[in-house]
Amino acid sequence: MNRIDFSPYRRTMVGFDRLFDMIENQGRANAGDKYPPFNIERRGADAYRITLAVAGFKSADIDITAQANLLVVKGQKPDESAEGEYLHVGIAQRGFERRFELADYVRVDSADLADGLLVIDLVREVPEAMKPKKVAIGGNRLTVVEGDASEETAAA
Repeated sequence: MNRIDFSPYRRTMVGFDRLFDMIENQGRANAGDKYPPFNIERRGADAYRITLAVAGFKSADIDITAQANLLVVKGQKPDESAEGEYLHVGIAQRGFERRFELADYVRVDSADLADGLLVIDLVREVPEAMKPKKVAIGGNRLTVVEGDASEETAAA
C-alpha cells in the first residue's frame, strides 16, 4: 500500500486536519473490501450520482442513511432456504456496508433500484447566506453574485 505523508501540508495548512484525516482513514478502511462495486459520476456543477451494483438485492434489503457529511448504504439479504443443493455459488449473497464522505451542503436527492443497480442522486445546495455577495459602495444593498466571482473581476 502506498502511504502519503501529509506532514508538510499539515504544517502550513491550518484547518484542514479533518480533510487529511479523512483521506488517511479512507485508504485504511476500504483497503480490502471491494463489494459491491460502484461508480461516482459528476452530472453537473452541483449534481452527482453514485451507482452501486447490488444484483439480487430488493429495495427492502437495502438501507440508505444520510447524516451530516456521511452517506451509509447497507444491504442485508434475509436467510432464504434453497430448494436444491448448490454445486457452485458465484453470485455474492453477503451483506455489505458502503460509506461515502459527503462535502458540506451535499444532500441525497433521490434513490432508485432497477436492473440490479442502485442509483443515488446527490445535489449540492449552498445556502443563500453562504453564497458570495457584492456590496454596493455607499450603500448597504447586497446582491448575490451569479457564477464565479473571479470571472466578474477579470471582466471589469
